[in-house]
Amino acid sequence: MKTYMAKTGEVEQKWWLVDASDKIVGRLASDIAVRLMGKHRPTYTPHVDTGDFVVVTNVDKIIFSGKKWDQKQYTWYTGYTRQRSESASTRFEKKPEAVLSEAVRRMLPKNKLGTKMLSKLKIYTGDQHPHQAQNPEPADLGAKK
Repeated sequence: MKTYMAKTGEVEQKWWLVDASDKIVGRLASDIAVRLMGKHRPTYTPHVDTGDFVVVTNVDKIIFSGKKWDQKQYTWYTGYTRQRSESASTRFEKKPEAVLSEAVRRMLPKNKLGTKMLSKLKIYTGDQHPHQAQNPEPADLGAKK
């Protein structure tokens, strides 16, 4: 019995369209990360990018569960002698795409392959997107199972 190992460019990458209206950020990010890595396929290979493209629309209508809008803190180091931080609601007001993008990024591998996978994620605030030519298939990701 031989183990199948996918090679670069061997797996056809599909395009998925996800409507993020009234979806919980963590559940949605988890499902998107699985699609970007290619773990939903039986031909998943850890060292090869076997994932698909994901287009997310209406990201300005996502929700957090519980009290995370006020209690969740995003922190970063500026180079000066302290860390900066802001709440999820503040970051969402400034740039709603950053909330979902950051959640997905933290669920992907922390290497060059993870960066390549994250580049296949396209996030838009409205319901319009410029990827109609790729014919993305609708996917119901982030639904409570």
